[in-house]
Amino acid sequence: MADSALRVEHLCKSYARVRAVDGVSFHVDHGEIVGLLGPNGAGKTTTISMILGVLAPTAGSIVIEGIDLAKQRSAALAHANFAAVYAPLPGNLTVYQNLRVFGLLYDVPNLPARIDALLKEFELTELRDTKAGVLSSGEQTRVAIAKAVLNEPRLLLLDEPTASLDPAAAETVRTQIRALASQRGCGILWTSHNMYEVEEVCHRVLFLAHGKQLLEGDPRKLPQQHGVRTLEELFVRVARGTADLEERAT
Repeated sequence: MADSALRVEHLCKSYARVRAVDGVSFHVDHGEIVGLLGPNGAGKTTTISMILGVLAPTAGSIVIEGIDLAKQRSAALAHANFAAVYAPLPGNLTVYQNLRVFGLLYDVPNLPARIDALLKEFELTELRDTKAGVLSSGEQTRVAIAKAVLNEPRLLLLDEPTASLDPAAAETVRTQIRALASQRGCGILWTSHNMYEVEEVCHRVLFLAHGKQLLEGDPRKLPQQHGVRTLEELFVRVARGTADLEERAT
């Protein structure tokens, strides 16, 4: 087993004169949930897109389970999966059909048994034959995460997984995701604008702004280290102006 689920080194992505991601380096260990935080336009989704192989980096390296993404793309991505609110599952397919289609794409062995196990784990058995398009937001999120763990990934990328969910549904999803890390040793990279959620779920956080990496550390300790009371206050400081944080980080 590789020492980390994910290692990103000096990652950059440029568009003409704009650097969307500028020299970002971090890692995600097995069983660890790392929050990738920052205001809109900070470079979070671009970073995730590069890790997924959707975008090619301008510079830097991405290693998933010890496999260099640039050199062995298919082998590296076989160990990863993702879920995001902007990537809904086909609404005209039932829950079971969605899981079957993606299971075939991922070449999941013993697929019927694997789907049945996930339907039970994510409390979707009664929704097995319901079309995804008529599910509630919470139900759709549970299906998306079930899809994301079909291939038993060692690295799971979650982009705003609980956005638009009510508190009860969000807590259910958080509990299931924590179990993926603690019980299966899955490394998880999580983006969220909900700082309460981040503090509750994440072992470590990384703040980005304008494509640059500003802060990294324990979400329960970082605020006090930077002279604020809460993680939300620290987020606001990052969003409104980063000069003082950049000075502290250097």
